[in-house]
Amino acid sequence: MSSSYLSLLQTLVGFDTTSRHSNLALISWVEQYLQAYGLSSQLTLNDDGSKANLFARIGAADLPVLLLSGHTDVVPVDGQAWTSPPFTLTDKGDGRWYGRGACDMKGFIACVLAHVPEWVRLAAEGSLQQGIGIALSYDEEVGCLGVPRLIDALLQEQVPLAGCIIGEPTSMRPVVAHKGIAHYHCHVQGRAAHSSLTPQGVNAIEYAARLITHVRRLADTEASFGHHQPLYDVPFTTLQTGTISGGTANNIVPKDCEFTFECRWLPGDDPQRFVDSVRDYADNLLLEMRQVAPEAEISIEPRVYCPAFEATPQSEVLHYVEKLCACQGGDGVAYTTEAGVFHAAGIPCVVLGPGSIEQAHRPDEFIEESQLAACFDWLARLTAELCRVQGGD
Repeated sequence: MSSSYLSLLQTLVGFDTTSRHSNLALISWVEQYLQAYGLSSQLTLNDDGSKANLFARIGAADLPVLLLSGHTDVVPVDGQAWTSPPFTLTDKGDGRWYGRGACDMKGFIACVLAHVPEWVRLAAEGSLQQGIGIALSYDEEVGCLGVPRLIDALLQEQVPLAGCIIGEPTSMRPVVAHKGIAHYHCHVQGRAAHSSLTPQGVNAIEYAARLITHVRRLADTEASFGHHQPLYDVPFTTLQTGTISGGTANNIVPKDCEFTFECRWLPGDDPQRFVDSVRDYADNLLLEMRQVAPEAEISIEPRVYCPAFEATPQSEVLHYVEKLCACQGGDGVAYTTEAGVFHAAGIPCVVLGPGSIEQAHRPDEFIEESQLAACFDWLARLTAELCRVQGGD
């Protein structure tokens, strides 16, 4: 059975599930795979029906369910210099398997699916003392947009959830906390004018630059004087500007400028205080702009919000992970996962999966075969725990 995860990974990588595309072909294939073992799947769709989450349960209906969760979408390969076809799983003879999503995070999904035949057998003979749930989501890479619908469906149907393991690449080391992330889009509207008559215009780029500088000051202040948490690789809340566009020509005072900025905050912090500060500064700038151009505007709109995450102490899922990883606690990271969304819904979580986050999103993304084997073996040991008699050791 262990060799099957490579075949499954080859199939999964073969689906181009870049976030801008539909993931329905992959979901349909997984649905049929599960159906071959007598399992039914529940789908939750996005608004236009082009993408779906999938949930399938193994075990008696009255058993609490431990979710094994992964996202099906991947980041684009545009502009990246790949030395092998990104949507073909490639073995280069170096102990690594190359392909977009091989690490983030179809490797984990392949290991989960490879265990399905054994889980179905154990459930049929009544050995499973806890249910196993397979949860696959869409649009994680663009802001954890799909998983809230999956969670809402599970809660509405009152599925008894014991916890969730999110299989993001952690090199099979448990991650018990991560930062939240929010993106904001700012549009500065000034007034166009011939550049020889600059006092008659309002330069949107220059005012946007002043706002961006304010964001930078907030970030520097937080780095120097804000709360620091040594658990994290970047131990303080961060802000940064990610994109900017504006202007028409060198001899025209630019009317419009747009930029996006992000905040990655520690659990317990509140990103709204930074946004409020940017809005207050924008209001002051707007008073200045409207002295020349009453039509001037500055808008700041939220685009992405993924909550921070801290593992629930004494939770059953944390107990499983600590026991099977022979550790107490785990790491804190600056990147964000769907654990924050599950945690906000009251579902205890741990992030644990094969591969390194350093390989995610890069050209020639790869996962080491040893990591796949370690994940498969870890899931086998988890299965043994789920088969123990309730109340036993």
